[in-house]
Amino acid sequence: MEIKDVLRDITDELARTFDAMDEGQMDELERRILAADRVFVAGAGRSLLAIRGLAMRLMHFGFTAYVVGETVTPAIGPSDLLIIASGSGSTGSLTVMAQKCKDVGASLALITTRPDSPIGRLADHIVHLEAYTAKLPESGIKSVQLGGSTFEQGVLILGDALIIDIASRSEGDHNAELMTRHANLE
Repeated sequence: MEIKDVLRDITDELARTFDAMDEGQMDELERRILAADRVFVAGAGRSLLAIRGLAMRLMHFGFTAYVVGETVTPAIGPSDLLIIASGSGSTGSLTVMAQKCKDVGASLALITTRPDSPIGRLADHIVHLEAYTAKLPESGIKSVQLGGSTFEQGVLILGDALIIDIASRSEGDHNAELMTRHANLE
């Protein structure tokens, strides 16, 4: 098999995942982001790597955004939003985090393959990505990729799509705006 064939298989898989999404779930997540005082993101493993991209882009567009677990991340409060990316929706540390979020009265959004999961049952809003994950292979969804790659890639692309839609609501040179906040100590 050629690498280009593998790339086509991956992009086809992502297209099927996005085609199956409920666009209203994305609209509601965007509304919650816009309404929050601050946005916190969390995940574990590769899901954390993917959701960090959303926090970075939110910061680039002037939002106050944090990645849970960083030393400069403050306490979450009632007017804040926590977005968790978890394919299984049941990762132990993320479940504890979700409960803490609810205990302080903050809003909780979950991006997951499993809406009916421990974190899903706590969430105020869910974005369901129908994607294969090796942790829960009984879903019947097949993948050419290993582990939860389709989910993780979906989280990254979904975050970029949210930012593009948020940026489209205003006039101006969005890349120039982004670059005013882009890291310059690199």
